[in-house]
Amino acid sequence: MLETLDIGILLVYALGLLGLALWISRQDKRHERDTKDYFLAGKALPWWAIGASLIASNISAEQIIGMSGSGYAIGLAIASYEWMAAITLILVGKYMLPIFIKNEIYTMPQYLEQRFDKRVKTTLALFWLSVYILVNLTAVLWLGGLAIETVAGIDWLYGMVFLALFSLAYSLYGGLKAVAYTDIIQVVLLIFGGLLLSYLALDRVADGQGVLAGFDRLSSALPEHFEMILSQSNPHYMSLPGISVLVGGLWIMNISYWGFNQYIIQRALAAKSVAEAQKGIAFAAYLKLLMPLIVVLPGIAAVLLYPGLESPDQAYPSMMALMPAGVKGLVFAALVAAIVSSLASMTNSISTIFTMDIYAMLRPAKSEGHYVLVGRLSSLISLLIALVMAQPLLGEFEQAFQYIQEFTGVFTPGIVVIFLTGMFWRRATSQGALAAALGSAIFSFGLRFYWPELPFMDRIGLVFLLCLALSVLVSLMGRSLEEGASVALGGVSFKTGRAFNVSALGVVVILNFLYVTWW
Repeated sequence: MLETLDIGILLVYALGLLGLALWISRQDKRHERDTKDYFLAGKALPWWAIGASLIASNISAEQIIGMSGSGYAIGLAIASYEWMAAITLILVGKYMLPIFIKNEIYTMPQYLEQRFDKRVKTTLALFWLSVYILVNLTAVLWLGGLAIETVAGIDWLYGMVFLALFSLAYSLYGGLKAVAYTDIIQVVLLIFGGLLLSYLALDRVADGQGVLAGFDRLSSALPEHFEMILSQSNPHYMSLPGISVLVGGLWIMNISYWGFNQYIIQRALAAKSVAEAQKGIAFAAYLKLLMPLIVVLPGIAAVLLYPGLESPDQAYPSMMALMPAGVKGLVFAALVAAIVSSLASMTNSISTIFTMDIYAMLRPAKSEGHYVLVGRLSSLISLLIALVMAQPLLGEFEQAFQYIQEFTGVFTPGIVVIFLTGMFWRRATSQGALAAALGSAIFSFGLRFYWPELPFMDRIGLVFLLCLALSVLVSLMGRSLEEGASVALGGVSFKTGRAFNVSALGVVVILNFLYVTWW
Protein backbone atom coordinates (compact mmCIF):
# COMPACT_ATOMS: atom_id res chain seq x y z
CA MET A 1 0.00 0.00 0.00
CA LEU A 2 1.14 3.54 -0.71
CA GLU A 3 1.89 5.72 2.29
CA THR A 4 1.34 9.46 2.64
CA LEU A 5 4.84 10.31 1.38
CA ASP A 6 4.36 8.08 -1.69
CA ILE A 7 1.05 9.73 -2.50
CA GLY A 8 2.63 13.16 -2.11
CA ILE A 9 5.41 12.27 -4.57
CA LEU A 10 2.87 10.96 -7.06
CA LEU A 11 0.78 14.15 -6.79
CA VAL A 12 3.82 16.39 -7.28
CA TYR A 13 4.73 14.42 -10.38
CA ALA A 14 1.20 14.56 -11.80
CA LEU A 15 0.73 18.29 -11.20
CA GLY A 16 4.20 19.10 -12.52
CA LEU A 17 3.59 17.11 -15.68
CA LEU A 18 0.23 18.73 -16.33
CA GLY A 19 1.70 22.18 -15.76
CA LEU A 20 4.56 21.53 -18.18
CA ALA A 21 2.20 20.16 -20.84
CA LEU A 22 -0.05 23.20 -20.57
CA TRP A 23 2.92 25.56 -20.81
CA ILE A 24 4.26 23.77 -23.90
CA SER A 25 0.85 23.80 -25.54
CA ARG A 26 0.50 27.56 -25.09
CA GLN A 27 3.87 28.34 -26.65
CA ASP A 28 2.44 27.91 -30.13
CA LYS A 29 -1.05 29.22 -30.80
CA ARG A 30 -1.26 27.33 -34.10
CA HIS A 31 -2.46 24.19 -32.33
CA GLU A 32 -5.98 25.52 -32.54
CA ARG A 33 -6.01 25.50 -36.35
CA ASP A 34 -2.93 23.74 -37.73
CA THR A 35 -3.03 19.95 -38.18
CA LYS A 36 0.73 19.83 -38.83
CA ASP A 37 1.36 21.31 -35.40
CA TYR A 38 -1.22 19.19 -33.58
CA PHE A 39 -0.42 15.85 -35.24
CA LEU A 40 3.28 16.33 -36.13
CA ALA A 41 4.46 18.95 -33.58
CA GLY A 42 5.03 21.46 -36.38
CA LYS A 43 7.75 19.15 -37.78
CA ALA A 44 10.23 20.76 -35.40
CA LEU A 45 11.17 18.04 -32.88
CA PRO A 46 14.90 17.83 -31.97
CA TRP A 47 16.71 14.48 -31.82
CA TRP A 48 16.72 14.16 -28.02
CA ALA A 49 12.95 14.67 -27.86
CA ILE A 50 12.43 12.12 -30.66
CA GLY A 51 14.57 9.47 -28.99
CA ALA A 52 13.01 9.98 -25.57
CA SER A 53 9.48 9.99 -26.96
CA LEU A 54 10.10 6.80 -28.97
CA ILE A 55 11.04 4.95 -25.79
CA ALA A 56 8.33 6.53 -23.65
CA SER A 57 5.74 5.53 -26.24
CA ASN A 58 7.11 2.00 -26.44
CA ILE A 59 7.70 1.21 -22.76
CA SER A 60 4.36 0.97 -21.02
CA ALA A 61 2.34 -1.40 -18.91
CA GLU A 62 2.59 -4.26 -21.41
CA GLN A 63 6.40 -3.93 -21.36
CA ILE A 64 7.02 -3.13 -17.69
CA ILE A 65 4.40 -5.45 -16.22
CA GLY A 66 3.92 -7.87 -19.11
CA MET A 67 7.60 -8.34 -19.93
CA SER A 68 8.51 -8.54 -16.24
CA GLY A 69 5.91 -11.28 -16.03
CA SER A 70 7.56 -13.05 -18.94
CA GLY A 71 10.91 -12.58 -17.18
CA TYR A 72 9.36 -14.30 -14.14
CA ALA A 73 8.03 -17.18 -16.25
CA ILE A 74 10.68 -17.48 -19.00
CA GLY A 75 13.77 -15.51 -18.00
CA LEU A 76 16.31 -13.34 -19.81
CA ALA A 77 15.40 -14.81 -23.20
CA ILE A 78 12.45 -12.40 -23.38
CA ALA A 79 15.03 -9.57 -23.51
CA SER A 80 15.54 -10.44 -27.19
CA TYR A 81 12.48 -8.31 -27.93
CA GLU A 82 14.36 -5.32 -26.52
CA TRP A 83 17.89 -6.02 -27.72
CA MET A 84 16.93 -7.02 -31.26
CA ALA A 85 14.80 -3.87 -31.42
CA ALA A 86 17.98 -1.80 -31.07
CA ILE A 87 19.47 -3.05 -34.33
CA THR A 88 16.04 -2.82 -36.00
CA LEU A 89 15.88 0.87 -35.10
CA ILE A 90 19.20 1.44 -36.83
CA LEU A 91 17.92 -0.24 -40.01
CA VAL A 92 14.69 1.76 -39.92
CA GLY A 93 16.62 4.99 -39.49
CA LYS A 94 18.88 4.30 -42.45
CA TYR A 95 16.61 2.70 -45.04
CA MET A 96 12.95 3.48 -44.28
CA LEU A 97 12.74 6.80 -42.50
CA PRO A 98 14.29 8.79 -45.39
CA ILE A 99 11.52 7.58 -47.71
CA PHE A 100 8.73 8.62 -45.35
CA ILE A 101 10.16 12.04 -44.55
CA LYS A 102 10.97 12.75 -48.21
CA ASN A 103 7.30 12.19 -49.08
CA GLU A 104 6.11 14.45 -46.21
CA ILE A 105 3.50 12.06 -44.89
CA TYR A 106 1.40 12.31 -41.72
CA THR A 107 0.48 8.64 -41.44
CA MET A 108 1.45 5.19 -42.65
CA PRO A 109 -1.88 4.74 -44.51
CA GLN A 110 -1.18 8.02 -46.33
CA TYR A 111 2.05 6.54 -47.69
CA LEU A 112 0.15 3.45 -48.85
CA GLU A 113 -2.29 5.66 -50.76
CA GLN A 114 0.60 7.46 -52.46
CA ARG A 115 2.24 4.16 -53.36
CA PHE A 116 -0.85 2.07 -54.12
CA ASP A 117 -4.43 3.37 -53.90
CA LYS A 118 -7.25 4.29 -51.51
CA ARG A 119 -8.33 0.67 -51.09
CA VAL A 120 -5.01 -0.30 -49.55
CA LYS A 121 -4.91 2.85 -47.45
CA THR A 122 -8.42 2.39 -46.07
CA THR A 123 -7.98 -1.33 -45.39
CA LEU A 124 -4.81 -0.78 -43.36
CA ALA A 125 -6.16 2.33 -41.65
CA LEU A 126 -9.19 0.43 -40.35
CA PHE A 127 -6.97 -2.45 -39.28
CA TRP A 128 -4.62 -0.20 -37.32
CA LEU A 129 -7.48 1.63 -35.64
CA SER A 130 -8.94 -1.69 -34.51
CA VAL A 131 -5.61 -3.00 -33.18
CA TYR A 132 -4.64 0.22 -31.43
CA ILE A 133 -7.97 0.46 -29.65
CA LEU A 134 -8.86 -3.19 -28.97
CA VAL A 135 -5.34 -4.55 -28.34
CA ASN A 136 -2.85 -1.82 -27.42
CA LEU A 137 -5.04 0.63 -25.51
CA THR A 138 -6.93 -2.11 -23.72
CA ALA A 139 -3.71 -3.91 -22.70
CA VAL A 140 -2.10 -0.76 -21.32
CA LEU A 141 -5.23 0.24 -19.40
CA TRP A 142 -5.86 -3.27 -18.05
CA LEU A 143 -2.32 -3.91 -16.85
CA GLY A 144 -2.06 -0.38 -15.50
CA GLY A 145 -5.28 -0.81 -13.56
CA LEU A 146 -4.02 -4.10 -12.09
CA ALA A 147 -0.74 -2.45 -11.08
CA ILE A 148 -2.55 0.36 -9.28
CA GLU A 149 -4.77 -2.18 -7.50
CA THR A 150 -1.76 -4.24 -6.37
CA VAL A 151 0.38 -1.32 -5.22
CA ALA A 152 -2.16 1.26 -4.03
CA GLY A 153 -5.09 -0.96 -3.11
CA ILE A 154 -7.43 0.95 -5.43
CA ASP A 155 -9.90 -1.06 -7.48
CA TRP A 156 -8.57 -1.80 -10.98
CA LEU A 157 -11.52 -0.06 -12.66
CA TYR A 158 -10.89 3.22 -10.84
CA GLY A 159 -7.21 2.84 -11.67
CA MET A 160 -7.98 2.54 -15.38
CA VAL A 161 -10.25 5.59 -15.27
CA PHE A 162 -7.51 7.59 -13.50
CA LEU A 163 -4.93 6.63 -16.13
CA ALA A 164 -7.26 7.49 -19.00
CA LEU A 165 -8.18 10.89 -17.57
CA PHE A 166 -4.56 11.69 -16.72
CA SER A 167 -3.35 10.96 -20.26
CA LEU A 168 -6.16 13.02 -21.78
CA ALA A 169 -5.51 15.95 -19.44
CA TYR A 170 -2.07 16.67 -20.84
CA SER A 171 -2.28 15.34 -24.40
CA LEU A 172 -5.75 16.29 -25.67
CA TYR A 173 -5.06 20.03 -25.78
CA GLY A 174 -1.49 20.20 -27.01
CA GLY A 175 -1.27 17.22 -29.36
CA LEU A 176 2.01 15.54 -30.28
CA LYS A 177 4.19 18.47 -29.17
CA ALA A 178 2.92 18.25 -25.58
CA VAL A 179 3.30 14.47 -25.61
CA ALA A 180 6.83 14.46 -27.04
CA TYR A 181 8.33 17.10 -24.76
CA THR A 182 6.76 15.75 -21.58
CA ASP A 183 8.06 12.33 -22.63
CA ILE A 184 11.55 13.57 -21.79
CA ILE A 185 10.58 13.79 -18.13
CA GLN A 186 8.74 10.50 -18.39
CA VAL A 187 11.81 8.67 -19.72
CA VAL A 188 14.16 10.14 -17.11
CA LEU A 189 11.76 9.09 -14.35
CA LEU A 190 11.18 5.69 -15.95
CA ILE A 191 14.87 4.87 -16.26
CA PHE A 192 15.81 6.22 -12.83
CA GLY A 193 12.90 4.51 -11.08
CA GLY A 194 13.41 1.25 -12.97
CA LEU A 195 17.14 1.06 -12.27
CA LEU A 196 16.48 1.90 -8.62
CA LEU A 197 13.99 -0.94 -8.35
CA SER A 198 16.46 -3.36 -9.96
CA TYR A 199 19.19 -2.20 -7.58
CA LEU A 200 17.04 -2.66 -4.49
CA ALA A 201 15.72 -6.01 -5.75
CA LEU A 202 19.21 -7.43 -6.30
CA ASP A 203 20.35 -6.10 -2.95
CA ARG A 204 17.39 -7.83 -1.29
CA VAL A 205 18.18 -11.08 -3.10
CA ALA A 206 21.70 -10.90 -1.62
CA ASP A 207 20.37 -10.03 1.88
CA GLY A 208 21.95 -6.59 1.78
CA GLN A 209 25.35 -7.66 0.40
CA GLY A 210 25.12 -5.55 -2.75
CA VAL A 211 24.06 -5.67 -6.36
CA LEU A 212 26.88 -7.86 -7.68
CA ALA A 213 26.31 -10.45 -4.98
CA GLY A 214 22.61 -10.38 -5.75
CA PHE A 215 23.20 -10.93 -9.46
CA ASP A 216 25.59 -13.80 -8.74
CA ARG A 217 23.05 -15.47 -6.47
CA LEU A 218 20.27 -14.93 -8.97
CA SER A 219 22.23 -16.41 -11.89
CA SER A 220 23.46 -19.38 -9.86
CA ALA A 221 20.06 -20.14 -8.31
CA LEU A 222 18.15 -19.74 -11.60
CA PRO A 223 20.52 -20.72 -14.43
CA GLU A 224 17.59 -21.65 -16.67
CA HIS A 225 16.37 -18.03 -16.41
CA PHE A 226 19.62 -16.74 -17.95
CA GLU A 227 19.51 -18.66 -21.22
CA MET A 228 19.13 -16.28 -24.16
CA ILE A 229 18.62 -19.06 -26.73
CA LEU A 230 16.13 -21.63 -25.46
CA SER A 231 16.51 -25.32 -26.31
CA GLN A 232 13.61 -27.41 -27.60
CA SER A 233 13.33 -29.10 -24.21
CA ASN A 234 12.56 -25.77 -22.55
CA PRO A 235 8.82 -25.52 -21.70
CA HIS A 236 8.75 -21.99 -23.14
CA TYR A 237 10.33 -22.93 -26.48
CA MET A 238 7.00 -22.30 -28.25
CA SER A 239 7.17 -18.64 -27.21
CA LEU A 240 10.87 -18.12 -27.99
CA PRO A 241 12.01 -20.86 -30.40
CA GLY A 242 15.78 -20.96 -30.04
CA ILE A 243 17.87 -19.60 -32.88
CA SER A 244 14.74 -18.43 -34.69
CA VAL A 245 14.74 -15.48 -32.31
CA LEU A 246 17.84 -14.19 -34.08
CA VAL A 247 17.14 -15.16 -37.70
CA GLY A 248 13.37 -15.70 -37.92
CA GLY A 249 10.05 -14.10 -37.20
CA LEU A 250 11.24 -11.65 -34.56
CA TRP A 251 12.79 -9.57 -37.35
CA ILE A 252 9.41 -9.33 -39.04
CA MET A 253 7.71 -8.27 -35.82
CA ASN A 254 10.37 -5.67 -35.02
CA ILE A 255 10.43 -4.16 -38.50
CA SER A 256 6.64 -3.86 -38.44
CA TYR A 257 6.59 -2.31 -34.96
CA TRP A 258 9.47 0.16 -35.32
CA GLY A 259 9.19 0.92 -39.02
CA PHE A 260 5.48 0.95 -39.84
CA ASN A 261 3.70 1.44 -36.51
CA GLN A 262 2.03 4.86 -36.48
CA TYR A 263 2.28 5.67 -32.79
CA ILE A 264 6.00 4.88 -32.87
CA ILE A 265 7.19 6.28 -36.20
CA GLN A 266 5.06 9.42 -35.84
CA ARG A 267 7.74 10.91 -33.57
CA ALA A 268 10.39 10.55 -36.27
CA LEU A 269 8.03 11.97 -38.91
CA ALA A 270 7.86 15.13 -36.77
CA ALA A 271 11.63 15.73 -36.98
CA LYS A 272 13.17 18.92 -38.33
CA SER A 273 15.15 16.87 -40.87
CA VAL A 274 16.13 13.33 -41.80
CA ALA A 275 19.48 13.72 -40.04
CA GLU A 276 17.76 14.91 -36.86
CA ALA A 277 15.35 11.97 -36.98
CA GLN A 278 18.22 9.53 -37.47
CA LYS A 279 20.07 10.90 -34.44
CA GLY A 280 16.89 10.43 -32.41
CA ILE A 281 16.56 6.86 -33.70
CA ALA A 282 20.15 6.08 -32.67
CA PHE A 283 19.53 7.57 -29.21
CA ALA A 284 16.46 5.37 -28.82
CA ALA A 285 18.47 2.28 -29.88
CA TYR A 286 20.87 2.73 -26.97
CA LEU A 287 18.00 3.22 -24.55
CA LYS A 288 16.52 -0.07 -25.78
CA LEU A 289 19.75 -1.86 -24.87
CA LEU A 290 19.20 -0.65 -21.31
CA MET A 291 15.57 -1.71 -21.00
CA PRO A 292 16.04 -5.36 -19.87
CA LEU A 293 17.74 -4.08 -16.71
CA ILE A 294 14.54 -2.17 -15.98
CA VAL A 295 11.77 -4.50 -17.12
CA VAL A 296 13.15 -8.07 -17.17
CA LEU A 297 15.57 -8.26 -14.25
CA PRO A 298 12.94 -7.39 -11.58
CA GLY A 299 10.77 -10.20 -12.91
CA ILE A 300 13.60 -12.72 -12.60
CA ALA A 301 14.39 -11.50 -9.07
CA ALA A 302 10.74 -11.99 -8.14
CA VAL A 303 11.15 -15.75 -8.73
CA LEU A 304 13.25 -15.92 -5.56
CA LEU A 305 11.50 -13.20 -3.60
CA TYR A 306 7.90 -14.10 -4.53
CA PRO A 307 7.95 -17.72 -5.74
CA GLY A 308 4.23 -18.37 -5.23
CA LEU A 309 2.58 -15.71 -7.40
CA GLU A 310 -0.76 -16.69 -8.93
CA SER A 311 0.09 -14.92 -12.20
CA PRO A 312 3.48 -13.93 -13.70
CA ASP A 313 2.10 -10.45 -14.41
CA GLN A 314 1.98 -9.85 -10.64
CA ALA A 315 5.80 -9.91 -10.48
CA TYR A 316 6.54 -6.21 -11.01
CA PRO A 317 3.77 -4.81 -8.78
CA SER A 318 4.74 -7.32 -6.06
CA MET A 319 8.37 -6.21 -6.22
CA MET A 320 7.30 -2.65 -5.60
CA ALA A 321 5.90 -3.74 -2.24
CA LEU A 322 9.51 -4.20 -1.09
CA MET A 323 10.29 -0.54 -1.56
CA PRO A 324 10.46 1.81 1.47
CA ALA A 325 8.15 4.82 1.75
CA GLY A 326 9.13 7.57 -0.66
CA VAL A 327 11.08 5.22 -2.89
CA LYS A 328 7.89 3.29 -3.61
CA GLY A 329 6.17 6.54 -4.57
CA LEU A 330 9.01 7.40 -6.95
CA VAL A 331 9.01 3.98 -8.61
CA PHE A 332 5.22 4.01 -8.80
CA ALA A 333 5.35 7.46 -10.41
CA ALA A 334 7.78 6.01 -12.98
CA LEU A 335 5.30 3.23 -13.75
CA VAL A 336 2.44 5.70 -14.08
CA ALA A 337 4.68 7.87 -16.28
CA ALA A 338 5.27 4.99 -18.67
CA ILE A 339 1.58 4.10 -18.82
CA VAL A 340 0.16 7.57 -19.41
CA SER A 341 2.87 8.38 -21.96
CA SER A 342 1.95 5.34 -24.04
CA LEU A 343 -1.76 6.05 -23.69
CA ALA A 344 -1.22 9.62 -24.87
CA SER A 345 0.92 8.46 -27.79
CA MET A 346 -1.59 5.83 -28.88
CA THR A 347 -4.61 8.13 -28.68
CA ASN A 348 -2.75 10.85 -30.60
CA SER A 349 -1.90 8.37 -33.36
CA ILE A 350 -5.44 6.99 -33.39
CA SER A 351 -6.76 10.51 -33.83
CA THR A 352 -4.20 11.19 -36.58
CA ILE A 353 -5.13 8.10 -38.60
CA PHE A 354 -8.87 8.52 -38.11
CA THR A 355 -8.87 12.23 -38.91
CA MET A 356 -6.40 12.34 -41.79
CA ASP A 357 -7.06 8.96 -43.42
CA ILE A 358 -10.76 8.26 -42.76
CA TYR A 359 -12.63 11.44 -41.81
CA ALA A 360 -10.78 13.79 -44.21
CA MET A 361 -11.55 11.37 -47.05
CA LEU A 362 -15.27 11.40 -46.19
CA ARG A 363 -15.42 15.12 -45.35
CA PRO A 364 -12.76 16.90 -47.46
CA ALA A 365 -12.06 20.65 -47.62
CA LYS A 366 -12.85 21.35 -43.97
CA SER A 367 -10.88 23.88 -41.94
CA GLU A 368 -7.72 22.99 -40.03
CA GLY A 369 -9.48 23.78 -36.76
CA HIS A 370 -12.31 21.42 -37.66
CA TYR A 371 -9.91 18.53 -38.21
CA VAL A 372 -8.10 19.25 -34.94
CA LEU A 373 -11.45 19.14 -33.12
CA VAL A 374 -12.30 15.82 -34.77
CA GLY A 375 -8.90 14.51 -33.71
CA ARG A 376 -9.53 15.44 -30.09
CA LEU A 377 -12.97 13.83 -30.10
CA SER A 378 -11.62 10.63 -31.64
CA SER A 379 -8.95 10.47 -28.90
CA LEU A 380 -11.64 10.68 -26.25
CA ILE A 381 -13.91 8.11 -27.89
CA SER A 382 -11.08 5.62 -28.42
CA LEU A 383 -10.22 5.69 -24.70
CA LEU A 384 -13.86 5.20 -23.74
CA ILE A 385 -14.08 2.12 -25.98
CA ALA A 386 -10.85 0.72 -24.52
CA LEU A 387 -12.11 1.26 -20.96
CA VAL A 388 -15.26 -0.72 -21.68
CA MET A 389 -13.48 -3.55 -23.54
CA ALA A 390 -10.33 -4.00 -21.41
CA GLN A 391 -11.59 -6.51 -18.85
CA PRO A 392 -13.63 -8.69 -21.26
CA LEU A 393 -10.70 -8.95 -23.70
CA LEU A 394 -7.75 -9.39 -21.32
CA GLY A 395 -9.18 -10.60 -18.04
CA GLU A 396 -8.53 -14.29 -18.77
CA PHE A 397 -4.93 -14.14 -20.00
CA GLU A 398 -1.93 -14.99 -17.82
CA GLN A 399 0.83 -13.22 -19.76
CA ALA A 400 -0.52 -10.14 -21.49
CA PHE A 401 2.74 -9.44 -23.36
CA GLN A 402 2.67 -12.81 -25.10
CA TYR A 403 -1.03 -12.35 -25.89
CA ILE A 404 -0.30 -9.06 -27.65
CA GLN A 405 2.48 -10.63 -29.70
CA GLU A 406 0.30 -13.59 -30.69
CA PHE A 407 -2.60 -11.38 -31.80
CA THR A 408 -0.62 -8.82 -33.77
CA GLY A 409 1.48 -11.62 -35.25
CA VAL A 410 -1.51 -12.74 -37.31
CA PHE A 411 -1.36 -9.58 -39.45
CA THR A 412 2.24 -8.43 -39.07
CA PRO A 413 3.76 -10.55 -41.92
CA GLY A 414 1.37 -9.14 -44.50
CA ILE A 415 1.98 -5.55 -43.36
CA VAL A 416 5.74 -5.95 -43.68
CA VAL A 417 5.36 -7.47 -47.17
CA ILE A 418 3.14 -4.57 -48.28
CA PHE A 419 5.57 -1.91 -47.14
CA LEU A 420 8.81 -3.57 -48.20
CA THR A 421 7.56 -4.43 -51.69
CA GLY A 422 5.96 -1.03 -52.02
CA MET A 423 9.13 0.78 -50.99
CA PHE A 424 11.77 -1.28 -52.79
CA TRP A 425 10.04 -3.09 -55.70
CA ARG A 426 8.51 -0.86 -58.30
CA ARG A 427 6.34 -3.54 -59.92
CA ALA A 428 4.32 -4.19 -56.74
CA THR A 429 0.64 -3.44 -57.33
CA SER A 430 -2.34 -2.64 -55.12
CA GLN A 431 -3.77 -6.09 -55.95
CA GLY A 432 -0.55 -7.65 -54.68
CA ALA A 433 -0.72 -5.56 -51.52
CA LEU A 434 -4.32 -6.56 -50.79
CA ALA A 435 -3.46 -10.20 -51.47
CA ALA A 436 -0.67 -9.99 -48.87
CA ALA A 437 -3.04 -8.44 -46.31
CA LEU A 438 -5.69 -11.11 -46.83
CA GLY A 439 -3.15 -13.92 -47.12
CA SER A 440 -1.53 -12.97 -43.82
CA ALA A 441 -4.72 -13.74 -41.90
CA ILE A 442 -5.56 -16.88 -43.90
CA PHE A 443 -2.04 -18.36 -43.70
CA SER A 444 -1.70 -17.49 -40.00
CA PHE A 445 -4.96 -19.09 -38.94
CA GLY A 446 -4.45 -22.02 -41.29
CA LEU A 447 -0.98 -22.84 -39.94
CA ARG A 448 -2.16 -22.40 -36.37
CA PHE A 449 -4.97 -24.89 -36.97
CA TYR A 450 -3.10 -27.51 -39.07
CA TRP A 451 0.37 -27.12 -37.50
CA PRO A 452 -0.27 -26.18 -33.85
CA GLU A 453 3.16 -27.40 -32.69
CA LEU A 454 4.89 -24.76 -34.85
CA PRO A 455 6.14 -21.91 -32.57
CA PHE A 456 4.32 -18.67 -33.28
CA MET A 457 7.56 -16.82 -34.09
CA ASP A 458 8.43 -19.44 -36.71
CA ARG A 459 4.88 -19.20 -37.99
CA ILE A 460 5.33 -15.45 -38.49
CA GLY A 461 8.49 -16.03 -40.53
CA LEU A 462 6.84 -18.70 -42.67
CA VAL A 463 3.71 -16.59 -43.23
CA PHE A 464 5.92 -13.67 -44.28
CA LEU A 465 7.56 -15.81 -46.97
CA LEU A 466 4.17 -17.09 -48.16
CA CYS A 467 2.73 -13.56 -48.29
CA LEU A 468 5.80 -12.31 -50.15
CA ALA A 469 5.44 -15.05 -52.77
CA LEU A 470 1.71 -14.38 -53.09
CA SER A 471 2.19 -10.63 -53.43
CA VAL A 472 4.89 -11.03 -56.09
CA LEU A 473 2.78 -13.55 -58.04
CA VAL A 474 -0.36 -11.40 -57.99
CA SER A 475 1.60 -8.28 -58.91
CA LEU A 476 3.28 -9.98 -61.87
CA MET A 477 -0.02 -11.38 -63.10
CA GLY A 478 -1.69 -7.99 -62.91
CA ARG A 479 -0.91 -4.66 -64.55
CA SER A 480 2.36 -3.17 -63.34
CA LEU A 481 2.44 0.46 -62.30
CA GLU A 482 2.75 3.05 -65.01
CA GLU A 483 5.86 5.20 -65.16
CA GLY A 484 5.74 7.82 -62.42
CA ALA A 485 2.80 6.29 -60.59
CA SER A 486 4.99 4.84 -57.88
CA VAL A 487 6.47 6.81 -55.01
CA ALA A 488 9.84 7.73 -56.45
CA LEU A 489 13.06 6.83 -54.65
CA GLY A 490 15.26 8.85 -56.99
CA GLY A 491 15.40 11.86 -54.68
CA VAL A 492 15.83 9.81 -51.50
CA SER A 493 19.33 9.63 -50.04
CA PHE A 494 20.25 6.65 -47.87
CA LYS A 495 23.59 8.11 -46.89
CA THR A 496 24.05 8.64 -43.17
CA GLY A 497 26.43 10.82 -41.21
CA ARG A 498 29.51 9.70 -39.34
CA ALA A 499 27.84 10.00 -35.93
CA PHE A 500 24.99 7.70 -37.00
CA ASN A 501 27.40 5.17 -38.50
CA VAL A 502 29.53 5.08 -35.35
CA SER A 503 26.38 4.68 -33.26
CA ALA A 504 25.25 1.80 -35.44
CA LEU A 505 28.60 0.05 -35.06
CA GLY A 506 28.39 0.49 -31.29
CA VAL A 507 24.97 -1.17 -31.18
CA VAL A 508 26.27 -4.16 -33.16
CA VAL A 509 29.31 -4.58 -30.89
CA ILE A 510 27.21 -4.39 -27.70
CA LEU A 511 24.65 -6.87 -29.04
CA ASN A 512 27.36 -9.36 -29.94
CA PHE A 513 28.81 -9.07 -26.45
CA LEU A 514 25.41 -9.62 -24.79
CA TYR A 515 24.53 -12.71 -26.82
CA VAL A 516 27.98 -14.27 -26.53
CA THR A 517 27.87 -13.76 -22.76
CA TRP A 518 24.43 -15.33 -22.21
CA TRP A 519 24.10 -17.69 -25.16
